[in-house]
Amino acid sequence: MPKIKPIPVGIEDFKELIDSNYCIVDKTLMIKELIGNRSKISLITRPRRFGKTLNLSMIQRFFEKTEESNAYLFENLKISREGEEYLKYQGKYPIITLSLKALKQPDYDKSIDFFKAIVQAEYKRHRKILESNKILDEDREKYKRILSGKANESEYGFSLKFLSDCLSEVYEKNVIILIDEYDVPLENAYFCGFYDKMVSFIRSVFESVLKTNPSLEFAILTGCLRISKESIFTGLNNLKVYPITENIFSQYFGFTQEEVEELAVSYDLADRLPEMKEWYDGYRFGKTEIYNPWSIIQYISSATGGNEISCKPYWINTSSNSIVHQLVSQSNQQTRNKIETLIAGGSVSAEINENTVYADINVNSEDIWSFLLFTGYLKQIKSEFTGRKTISEMVIPNVEVMTVYENTIMRWFEETVQREGTSELFEAMIGENSDKVEDEICMWLKKSISYHDTLESFYHGFLTGLLSGYDGYEIKSNRENGNGRTDITVCEYSQRKLAVVIEIKIADSFGELEKQCDKALMQIEDRGYSMQLADDYYKKVISYGVAFCGKSCRVKMGKTIKRS
Repeated sequence: MPKIKPIPVGIEDFKELIDSNYCIVDKTLMIKELIGNRSKISLITRPRRFGKTLNLSMIQRFFEKTEESNAYLFENLKISREGEEYLKYQGKYPIITLSLKALKQPDYDKSIDFFKAIVQAEYKRHRKILESNKILDEDREKYKRILSGKANESEYGFSLKFLSDCLSEVYEKNVIILIDEYDVPLENAYFCGFYDKMVSFIRSVFESVLKTNPSLEFAILTGCLRISKESIFTGLNNLKVYPITENIFSQYFGFTQEEVEELAVSYDLADRLPEMKEWYDGYRFGKTEIYNPWSIIQYISSATGGNEISCKPYWINTSSNSIVHQLVSQSNQQTRNKIETLIAGGSVSAEINENTVYADINVNSEDIWSFLLFTGYLKQIKSEFTGRKTISEMVIPNVEVMTVYENTIMRWFEETVQREGTSELFEAMIGENSDKVEDEICMWLKKSISYHDTLESFYHGFLTGLLSGYDGYEIKSNRENGNGRTDITVCEYSQRKLAVVIEIKIADSFGELEKQCDKALMQIEDRGYSMQLADDYYKKVISYGVAFCGKSCRVKMGKTIKRS
């Protein structure tokens, strides 16, 4: 039996992947498609952690001219069987490659410092060209100044263009430029408050190296979003964008159904395919159904060796999750209704704007749905071109992404309760004012974003959250009491002066609320919930029946037991 190869968790260097004999999902035919398209500047947009960095590394290792050939890395891979028409490009070009993901810094100056460090590292990687007599003395001095970190900000803004000219001069071959996560500095700057300054700097970098650069063979940029409205790509008429809505390159980012099935069989996990599909499938790039590759790799790594591990959310991206938090916390009623529809398994329809930008984010505008689609938080299931608009119908793609929405809603609700307080509700409850309790709960229901509306568990957690956090009182949930389990009990624990019993019911219609409240109170009495607390020496026991139907609520108070 062949030895199972290790799973490459977090490996983003194609050479390391091959040299260390990791398991590989062969995406090398992307090189064939890239050569066939012949786009001068390609911008490929995909969600975070969908293989962009590894694919750029693969492209670099294929095309880059190196002292020792990298041809062996592609032996037995799909591109090696495509013939001389494509293999003739192998190892022929100087390459500039940068990842801007490290520019996620708290302020502009630190971000620029990191950009300088990234450029210095690339200059160091190519420093052998300083030995060439094809480099002019003044250019050699400029190169050394940038390499040493002594150049000014303006020189670093033009450093990629200068490096491409030097490489082209020495190798007598135009340069391939690969820029990974080009939009990370802009996303970070948006959240940290220095967006305009960062836009200006990134614009100068891109304009100099990509616009009318005679030293450029072709360039590939990757990111989550196309950023054009703020003129990052001013005058780049030769820019071709490949978003998730197009079919070109669709199968090369993320894993296809066939690829996941092969992995599952190889690692003896075929029986877990249905669960993996429910959790990690559901994306659609062009016409291709796609699994989240990061989550699949993480899950297979955890589940190998016969470990009984359930699927869980692995796809965590703090900055993108901030957008979901913004969506939840700043939404108006119309937007909240759409969020609730999505979480209930429904869909939203909106015009798709491929030029969505961070500076124009408004969670209550139609553009927010485009943003969520391109960043992986929604999936397009239908698209229709009407007039000059593309209207897409979108859903939440899978269970993993659903948990992001639900957890974000829970955190936001907890933060809102802590910030605004629920003292009026609590005082009304212990003061036996059922009308006020009902008014307060209804007010919070309108403020909240609900999910799983028909499930008692949602309302149970909702009400527990509202009542928690008061000094001197303890909240007990689903605790054995009398002849059953009470939904919620609120107990004054130091002197046992007061306890409150709450039983929750769900009504199928608004007209059923009253009946369900009566049913809840009858259950409290029949099963002895209040009496048991009185027997436990609580001096006063109040009981409430609470019935919910969507955003409506009815509260009725039962018998109050007093113990002398």
